[in-house]
Amino acid sequence: MYSQVEHPAGGYKKLFETVEELSSPVTAHVTGRIPTWLRGSLLRCGPGLFEVGTEPFYHLFDGQALLHKFDFKEGHVTYHRRFVRTDAYVRAMTEKRIVITEFGTYAYPDPCKNIFSRFFSYFKGVEVTDNALVNVYPVGEDYYACTETNFITKINPDTLETIKQVDLCKYVSVNGATAHPHIENDGTVYNIGNCFGKNFALAYNIIRIPPLQADKEDPINKSEVVVQFPCSDRFKPSYVHSFGLTSSYIVFVETPVKINLLKFLSSWSLWGANYMDCFESNETMGVWLHVAEKKKGRLLNIKYRTSAFNLFHHINTYEDNGFLIVDLCTWKGFEFVYNYLYLANLRANWDEVKRQAEKAPQPEARRYVLPLSIDKADTGKNLVTLPYTTATATLRSDETVWLEPEVIFSGPRHAFEFPQINYKKYGGKPYTYTYGLGLNHFVPDRLCKLNVKTKETWVWQEPDSYPSEPIFVSHPDALEEDDGVVLSIVISPGAGPKPAYLLILSAKDMSEVARAEVEVNIPVTFHGLFKRA
Repeated sequence: MYSQVEHPAGGYKKLFETVEELSSPVTAHVTGRIPTWLRGSLLRCGPGLFEVGTEPFYHLFDGQALLHKFDFKEGHVTYHRRFVRTDAYVRAMTEKRIVITEFGTYAYPDPCKNIFSRFFSYFKGVEVTDNALVNVYPVGEDYYACTETNFITKINPDTLETIKQVDLCKYVSVNGATAHPHIENDGTVYNIGNCFGKNFALAYNIIRIPPLQADKEDPINKSEVVVQFPCSDRFKPSYVHSFGLTSSYIVFVETPVKINLLKFLSSWSLWGANYMDCFESNETMGVWLHVAEKKKGRLLNIKYRTSAFNLFHHINTYEDNGFLIVDLCTWKGFEFVYNYLYLANLRANWDEVKRQAEKAPQPEARRYVLPLSIDKADTGKNLVTLPYTTATATLRSDETVWLEPEVIFSGPRHAFEFPQINYKKYGGKPYTYTYGLGLNHFVPDRLCKLNVKTKETWVWQEPDSYPSEPIFVSHPDALEEDDGVVLSIVISPGAGPKPAYLLILSAKDMSEVARAEVEVNIPVTFHGLFKRA
């Protein structure tokens, strides 16, 4: 069980301070003993530049992308970081102002242009950011930093140098893609993105990038759309952050958080709007869950529905005896939009953030169970027959299947988020454990392990310490699901001359194994991966 430790006022703001990149790796001071089998690099992305000259970025998702790396070799650790040389970053540094509009920060026109050139520039199309601050993932033998637009940025995982920008629109029919693709063990990449078709027809396309072939051609050249999910609203696609994948099925959860496309297209240039201004909530639609056969690309003609919630992250999805089990980190109501899209404003009054957070509905980790076949004779009945879950699926007279979840985690005013599992062995399969970041009033102040079967929890927490997403690394000879370590970057601004460190925990009981301290501040990071040596 966890113990509540209140974070001190203001300390967490070190998470959002601009830092400089490093010219070369620095040696970390190690306490404890790093496992000899832990060899490789922890790569993570996040914002590192929160203003350009006198112009501030206003939102957590706007700071310019900084790529971090902790290297592990023979018990020693080094730390390195470099800004990703995206167009957004390079042009901002060159012009000494914010040039490209970000999620919550509008880029004002060049003051050197006269009013006529500004007016005509409005009709040249929306200039989409390539600020790759969210995640990093492999494609073939290459690695890409990404955000949630159509641009991904190829980087060198050893030197952290930026190689080139890639526009996915040139290869496959999507107008953007999530920062949470699924990577299969053979290297196949699956992702999902919005597609704006003819006559404003909206859909959600699943794209597949094959593994590297013998011809060594860039796998991105062979990208293809394998499934298209319909959109419930012609002009308002739902915000998509992640999706579920098993060996046989793809699961897309369509939530009430909508992007008003007409507002996006009209107000972007003429009214000075940003991405955030185009979000709205339509809770009356509830949530629609769509399922497709992975290999055939065929949609299941079953209308899964449930009450309104919103989400960022899927925990895991798997098949069991004619059912799909879908585990999610959920948020209730429009508070998801308000708190995470508006109160994540870096210039907000943080006392007000905390007050609003205390009013917000309880976030939960939930399990939904979807029957893969239905019989009209079962109308009015609960179709779930699995003995280990209280989740239900009831066939209604209108042929919809109404889902009620099982709550697998619910904590006092804090969320279980940024979930990670033993993905390589248990992604898309029955599993027992997930690791997550505990958010207390939207501030990360603990690391959690959850047994999704028994609901038992283990927690690591220290006062005045702010961890990042936990990354599970399995022991090379592991026999059990949780045989390995958990890695997290921790910011500890009140701890002395070493304000940040890489924390290594036992994945079994969340006890500390070692830490590698550095003498520089490390701002917030979102997502990343461990690249084995």
